Amino acid sequence: MPETLDVLSEHLDIGQVLKALADEHRRRIIIELAADPLDGERTCNSFELPLSKQTVSHHFKTLVAAGLINQVNYGNRQGISLRRAEINAKFPGLLDILIQS
Repeated sequence: MPETLDVLSEHLDIGQVLKALADEHRRRIIIELAADPLDGERTCNSFELPLSKQTVSHHFKTLVAAGLINQVNYGNRQGISLRRAEINAKFPGLLDILIQS
């Protein structure tokens, strides 16, 4: 059974969210996920970030800690998905603003 790293929506803190989104690479990840209306799960490698594997891992951990994404460990790969419902409930319009930027 996969291991899910998750943060409940009531723990979405505006300070942590804004801090996570301040970085252009993390913002790009969220924008790419938000642009998918099906909210499909993606792998870390599918984002093609021009960064080292260690730095990419740091960015995903930051997004998980901020409550913006779910990260599921399948052993040999990580599944990434946007927490759209939780984000929209706590911060209505935030994802739309990011997509339009």
